[in-house]
Amino acid sequence: MAATIAGSSPETVTTGLESPSPRFADTSPPMKPAAPRLRIYIDADACPVKDEAYRVAARYGISVFVVANSPILTPRTPGIERVVVAAGPDAADDWIAERAGPGAIVVTADIPLASRCVKAGAEVLAPTGKRFSEDSIGMALATRNLMDHLRETGQATSGPKAFGPRDRSNFLSALDNSVSRLKRAGATASGEARGETEA
Repeated sequence: MAATIAGSSPETVTTGLESPSPRFADTSPPMKPAAPRLRIYIDADACPVKDEAYRVAARYGISVFVVANSPILTPRTPGIERVVVAAGPDAADDWIAERAGPGAIVVTADIPLASRCVKAGAEVLAPTGKRFSEDSIGMALATRNLMDHLRETGQATSGPKAFGPRDRSNFLSALDNSVSRLKRAGATASGEARGETEA
């Protein structure tokens, strides 16, 4: 029903008695969240397994970010990006931790950084191939803090074991396992995101 207001032009106004326009339920399927993108962040200062990470990344088509406080040599290869952060003891750690999350693999021997990345949902590997998880990171932090305390009080402590070929092999296996685990969880590599297949 429409009414005309007296003394005004014959414009129609609604009285509130009209039937509302029918609304139809949205039956379209809900949009699935985008799959996390596989990527590797390398805490590059003194990292002995950069070349191994490059090889695995090339095989799967994964982007690699090599993060350091000063310029370092990296291959002139698509998919490998060198990131030089500002000077500061935690600048590289902060850059990595702010970007770590589902789909990310972080390579670092720094326990506090590993803890931050694990809490963000990333896979974290030490250069020796040791995987840090929610179950193991607490003990790793406690051990690190204890060793720091012993050194500060002047007590002799043994340093880390020398890095060897077995550590390099363990890292390659662990990185392959991490990539496979993330792919099973739905993460995609760069080539797959474009509809390409791996070689």
